[in-house]
Amino acid sequence: MTDVWSQRADAFRESPTHREGPDLDLLVEWCEPGPEVKVLDVATGGGHVARRLREQGCTVVTVDPAPGMKADVVAPADHLPFEDGSFDVVTCRIAAHHFPDIAAAVKEMARVSNRLLVIEDNVFRGERVEEAERLRDPTHVRCYSEDEWKDVVTDAGFEVEQIEHFDRRQSVDAWLERVETPPDAAARVRELLADDIDDEGMVGLRSILLKARRSQR
Repeated sequence: MTDVWSQRADAFRESPTHREGPDLDLLVEWCEPGPEVKVLDVATGGGHVARRLREQGCTVVTVDPAPGMKADVVAPADHLPFEDGSFDVVTCRIAAHHFPDIAAAVKEMARVSNRLLVIEDNVFRGERVEEAERLRDPTHVRCYSEDEWKDVVTDAGFEVEQIEHFDRRQSVDAWLERVETPPDAAARVRELLADDIDDEGMVGLRSILLKARRSQR
């Protein structure tokens, strides 16, 4: 997966869905940013979260398993090479559905955060959509429901404070092209998502944004 994601790096740096949006604005706000705040951005991808938080004065370390993403540290989410409580905040945006073991990854993120987890990802919308996601991009593992996210974060020792959902639409052509979906697979994806694609060729996407604080119990 690492080599594939290195090849995709430029596409994700330029992707409007990842580069901007009200979800990104709220994620940054929920990090409670400031000059004294140290943040780890996990699976940083195009680095959009890190850029915005640095603009707010935070010290940000980026980590990603793909060398081509040009993160500060190359490592997977479930093996973070940092000491316990090294950061005030750990963020992860629109990446967790690629993690082989979501529980292990969240536990690692929780281990290195002494205060907050702020995580956004595509939310589970049924097996039909999951099949389409895997056909579009074989590195897709699974999206999770709100209840599943609450459980995995709570199990890691954090208490969920706030949750928001975001609906957005983007060009299905651009969505498929960004990960170079083969033509046959792309045709099947369009069949599976026919009810979600409008007359202008836009496909509906939905994400969940979660803010959780280390439990004081």
